[in-house]
Amino acid sequence: MTRPLKLAIIAGEVSGDLLGGDLVAALRRQWPGEITLCGVGGEALQAQGLTSLFDYSELSIMGFSQVLAKLPKLLRRIRETAAAIVAEKPDMLVIIDSPDFTHRVARRVRRQLPDLPVVNYVCPSVWAWKEERAPRMRAYVDHVLAVLPFEPAVMQRLAGPPTTYVGHRLAGDPEVRAVRAAQLQKKVPPLGSGERRVCLLLPGSRAGEITRLLPAFKDVMAELSAGSVPFEFRLPTVPRQEALVRDLLADWPEKPAVTVSASEKWPAFRDADVAIAASGTVLLELALARVPVVSCYKVDWIARLMAKKIKTWTGALPNLIADYAVIPEYLNEAVRPGCLARWAVQLSHSTLQRRAMVEGFDLVHDRMQEVRAPGDRAADVILALLKQKKPGLF
Repeated sequence: MTRPLKLAIIAGEVSGDLLGGDLVAALRRQWPGEITLCGVGGEALQAQGLTSLFDYSELSIMGFSQVLAKLPKLLRRIRETAAAIVAEKPDMLVIIDSPDFTHRVARRVRRQLPDLPVVNYVCPSVWAWKEERAPRMRAYVDHVLAVLPFEPAVMQRLAGPPTTYVGHRLAGDPEVRAVRAAQLQKKVPPLGSGERRVCLLLPGSRAGEITRLLPAFKDVMAELSAGSVPFEFRLPTVPRQEALVRDLLADWPEKPAVTVSASEKWPAFRDADVAIAASGTVLLELALARVPVVSCYKVDWIARLMAKKIKTWTGALPNLIADYAVIPEYLNEAVRPGCLARWAVQLSHSTLQRRAMVEGFDLVHDRMQEVRAPGDRAADVILALLKQKKPGLF
């Protein structure tokens, strides 16, 4: 009889929690025995039986200034999490994204449990900056599960751990596919038609992103409202940021319709003619859903000092996957409302700009399609590694 599999798993953000939930569900389908969990995660992993060591939203921080402000608590959580995992003596540790936290935990655990297999789900962005991280990972990571198709080649070039592309959950997400199907059927009017257009405002899911971008979005709304094209504005956000968003919108003369739940988000994406979005995973979501978008981002002052260390030519994932500039990007002082507003007008109508962008989105879509779901492919790699490292389990 196969003995129970004890899996330690750490996810620091909503996207990582969803990946973890999919992975554990896939493992349960393939593993003949019981699976028990320990570690850190959110709703998706808790639905799979995880009792999180603490509220994982504490790890949703971005930007050097935020990390510095929360450093004492972050270091304490690293120590506590590593100690809890060591005490549990699991059969494997899976760390998902959030490398500032998860990799530090993995290094501590590896020092005390040197034979414990460690898998890193979501390749760190070594292709963007600090390439030296890739070979260093070999000391505490046995295998990397990549969600972007170009990452295995990058990790091999940089002498990182063995890396397998397992696919991205968004490529097969049924809601994304439904929005894509609706967008493919949409009749897009030419410029000058006078038809009302729907514009999504997506300022990000972290407090710092939202605080820095919403003032610019306010000016974009004002510019578009004063123009000849009638626009309707919608602002999907996440529950934990709803209060902040509504507080920042309080003095806007015109307010976008704020939506919070997933049941409201997907109709907004389906109806959207264009989006103005913070750079991040949402750009890939929009690209796969075939919603034209212009990307913008503002970072804190410390991150600006580090800008010269960034190696990649773009911060937009669809651009990296297509290997050319599909989505226009504006950063820091270049986030000018007049420019964003003009892009919104062009991309929300049947123009050369819109047609070129959705052609690029179709290329991204095709390059990311896989026969099997990412969770199943990730489970395959994990079980193969367990068979190699822990044959007594089988």
